[in-house]
Amino acid sequence: MEKNQFFISNETQELLVPGDREATLTFAANHFIQTARQAIQNHKGFYVALSGGSTPKALFQLLSTPPLSEGIDWSKVHLFWSDERSVPPTHRDSNYAMAMHAGLENLPIPNHQIHRMVAETAIEENAQDYEKIIQKCVPKASFDLIMLGMGEDGHTASLFPGTQGLKEKQKLIIHNVVAQKNIARMTMTFPCINKARHIVVYVIGAGKAEVLSKLFIEKNPFPIAKIGSPHNKALFIADTAATAHLRNNSSHH
Repeated sequence: MEKNQFFISNETQELLVPGDREATLTFAANHFIQTARQAIQNHKGFYVALSGGSTPKALFQLLSTPPLSEGIDWSKVHLFWSDERSVPPTHRDSNYAMAMHAGLENLPIPNHQIHRMVAETAIEENAQDYEKIIQKCVPKASFDLIMLGMGEDGHTASLFPGTQGLKEKQKLIIHNVVAQKNIARMTMTFPCINKARHIVVYVIGAGKAEVLSKLFIEKNPFPIAKIGSPHNKALFIADTAATAHLRNNSSHH
């Protein structure tokens, strides 16, 4: 590892720091490509759930531009989403729209393999339908890769602190009401996330440094602490800015 790389691990999660923002995005893009190739080799398809946010946006831009875009057989890629806001697919806040406009719409992914979450109406029923699509299309309902982000309140997907969705034990997809923000979202649940072969959280920027250090040092009960398991750890890919507090703490031990 290069001198600015840093690695930390606990029972259910591990953290890798490839370097600054640019090095981290490049690492994340290459990790995505390797995971896709492995999945296509293993079962002829790559089943991935995408995330919203500025880091995935930068990642989609990288992945949909040569030379990286040439590293995957896109005809075998099946796109899903880890969560969606209750807005139409044309809205600027839509996670689906963001991913498509960031460059995924230019890739040769067959339309019937792009599964958008319909969260602008009847979220409850549409969440049940989305779960059925996953059960039907995704082998063993186990994604090859679920991409996630982390909020400054420790939420991931649309599993916010204090919401009912944190308690879900069976369903894969739910309608989660976030009372403190007066919003409703469609989201994957912990049972769905923790079945994935690869669970990856992208954490970039100084704004995330405090919550990341609490998560790994204080074992804080943030929602995101519930992802990963002893036999399948969640991987946090973070840049040097997001891990400043952690690196300072580790140098004092």
